[in-house]
Amino acid sequence: MQKVTLKKAVFPVAGLGTRFLPATKAQPKEMLPVVDKPLIQYAVEEAYAAGIRHMIFVTGRNKRAIEDHFDTAYELETELEAAGKQKLLELVRSMNPGDMDFSYVRQPRSLGLGHAVLCAEHLVGNEPFAVLLADDLMVGSPPVLAQMAARFAELQQSVLAVQEVPAEHTRRYGIVAGESVSPQLIKVRAMVEKPAPEVAPSRMGVAGRYILTPAVFRHIRSQPTGVGGEIQLTDGIAGLMAEEGVYAYQYEGKRYDCGSKEGFLEATVELALQHPEVGEHFRHYLKNLQVL
Repeated sequence: MQKVTLKKAVFPVAGLGTRFLPATKAQPKEMLPVVDKPLIQYAVEEAYAAGIRHMIFVTGRNKRAIEDHFDTAYELETELEAAGKQKLLELVRSMNPGDMDFSYVRQPRSLGLGHAVLCAEHLVGNEPFAVLLADDLMVGSPPVLAQMAARFAELQQSVLAVQEVPAEHTRRYGIVAGESVSPQLIKVRAMVEKPAPEVAPSRMGVAGRYILTPAVFRHIRSQPTGVGGEIQLTDGIAGLMAEEGVYAYQYEGKRYDCGSKEGFLEATVELALQHPEVGEHFRHYLKNLQVL
């Protein structure tokens, strides 16, 4: 059988971002900047580094800023070129390289992550695809999705990014359990959405990166509503395991939960310290900061 390659990524970006109100009242939470790039750009760059060239955004009302961000800004580029600001011009143009395609589809109602992924089915077609949650800012070398894409190239089956979480946090994650097939790879036998600690099958929580085969669409459609009355992607993946293998990959890198204020602040501080332009000054500032 000929091996298939990963070409498409789905970005569910229709959420309201209520945890960041009032900042997200009039702008998408995915456009909140960490240092000098919005969260969604970090996710798109990660997908691009994994070899993906077709970016599919599942949007909602008041998300137009995401489309504008990745569109060509003729007026801005003209002004930068006229002013001789070549580095800034190259930076702006790098966000929309010539070999990258963008598609947008709306999620008309907030019915869960599984429903958001279903909204992209007609654009994905009968191909494997990645799902990236921009709330989860992932930093790795190589990038986390590139690590997962390498595993998918070998396995040709679905791969989920996982990390070990504290027992008291299992209610926040889809939790997987199974048998270890290599130091970083688990063949998943059970998957439960946001279980209480006392019934969680393990402490391996799914992070916001997935590589899925197209068969998952059929299983998402056939699932009843789950936790919170929503159509859960986790339930669809659990159904998929009945017909083909699903693997959990313990990635190398760090995840920042930028859906929370604490995680967003941690990402801002740590990525600022690594930034080539402001890192040294910021480090000096923090060293001299009197913290109570």
